[in-house]
Amino acid sequence: MHARSAGRAVLVIAASAVLAVLPAMSASAHNTVVGTTPAKGATVTEQPGIVSLTTNDALLDFGENTVLQVVGPDGRHYETACATVEDATAEVPAELGPAGAYTVVWQVVSTDGHPISGEFGFDWQPSAGEAMGAGSDSAACGAGSGASAPTASGAPSTGESSQPGTVPVGDVLWIGGGALALVAAALVTWLAVRRRSAD
Repeated sequence: MHARSAGRAVLVIAASAVLAVLPAMSASAHNTVVGTTPAKGATVTEQPGIVSLTTNDALLDFGENTVLQVVGPDGRHYETACATVEDATAEVPAELGPAGAYTVVWQVVSTDGHPISGEFGFDWQPSAGEAMGAGSDSAACGAGSGASAPTASGAPSTGESSQPGTVPVGDVLWIGGGALALVAAALVTWLAVRRRSAD
């Protein structure tokens, strides 16, 4: 009788622990983009100098996993260095070339450990006298923007993706924390029932 009661109590405590962990897990969501420079769909008449995107939370700086590629209407790359991260913003220096539609293909690492990616576009209509960039046939970072980086033809216009074969740091922490909570709850219940039986 005591064993059956103890089993029921363990199940109740375990279920309570899971319900307590779920809201915190759902709060650990991927970052979302809240702004870009130039603005999505904007018409730009002066060299922006910097192309950037800002998310709703700080980004993780994992070097080669942070990518911003500025691709012109001729298919050439107009970013002039590797992307950098500062708090919630990723940016890259750029010098635009011929007039037309430009696409910024990006990938950053969200606070939950997931790489997220997408693209946005703007129109470049330079004013008279604006200097033009020569561009490059390949991305500015070379190998740094290789297999794990998005491409202009393959990146989704919206949404996000995770690198295959990796377990995000945030997921590991939440799973581990939930498991520890369940074990601790079961142990406390077992000790309480054992003490009551002894009495």
